[in-house]
Amino acid sequence: MSARLLCEGRVVIVTGAGRGLGRAHALAYAAEGARVVVNDLGVGLDGTPGPDSPARQIVDEIRAAGGEAMAHGGDIATTGGAASLVGAALETYGRLDTLVNNAGFLRDRMLVNLDEDDWDAVLRVHLKGHFLPLKHAAAHWRAEARAGRTPQARVVNTSSGAGLLGSVGQGNYSAAKAGIIGLTLVAAAEMGRYGVQVNAIAPAARTRMTERTFAETMTAPGSGFDAMAPENVSPLVVWLGSAASAGVTGRVFETEGGRITVMEGWRPGPTADKGARWTPSEAGEATLKLLAEAEVPGAVYGAR
Repeated sequence: MSARLLCEGRVVIVTGAGRGLGRAHALAYAAEGARVVVNDLGVGLDGTPGPDSPARQIVDEIRAAGGEAMAHGGDIATTGGAASLVGAALETYGRLDTLVNNAGFLRDRMLVNLDEDDWDAVLRVHLKGHFLPLKHAAAHWRAEARAGRTPQARVVNTSSGAGLLGSVGQGNYSAAKAGIIGLTLVAAAEMGRYGVQVNAIAPAARTRMTERTFAETMTAPGSGFDAMAPENVSPLVVWLGSAASAGVTGRVFETEGGRITVMEGWRPGPTADKGARWTPSEAGEATLKLLAEAEVPGAVYGAR
């Protein structure tokens, strides 16, 4: 008797699934028995429309391997596009179990050169593009729970090391990715009662967005293991999106190559309490003493 696949019977949406990490996730979910809704608007690296959406190519690839998938080309950073994405899963497959928010692009500039349009565009696709699909999926799952059909629903959001530490030349991207972590924590707290688990990953892999950063293939000596391949990130994403991850929610995981790290966020460090109002000089003196006791923060990516 063959072993049951990890996501057999589940319906999974992956946004930005035409290339890079999203493509790897879609194929990995399909390999574990999921029916996959492949969303991709088919835009360029800077978010401008491209001539052809690759979503259909990924669907064909999944079907050729014996899996089930459908393409969705809507803009998930709009209410209509996000609603139609969730609706497509429900209309085609009759259910929705997992949402993987992955879509994004870059418009890197130093802050003094960062145009308002570049700021708005990046926050729109990354942060709003996480919020709207999550909102519509969560509304469906809440309705299911209230009807007595509590789901084993999963959401995997995509943050970044830039959202954890910051990244020089990526003020818009870093802000969006930090916002995704905040959104993840709130969604996990709000939706747990309805059977929804929400986690985030901060992946490092070679994609269109990072090909300059990871231009050189990094391999373990003698193994042929490509540490920067996007396929290395997908096993954790598949597990988080499966019923097997029961009880895991509100967490952020950094994943790169063969490494998985549980990221621990803001916690109270050294504290001083006068019990009354400080003077500015007193506050400064106390703060310097606290900083001497505190851990040194991680360096911002790209800082010298």
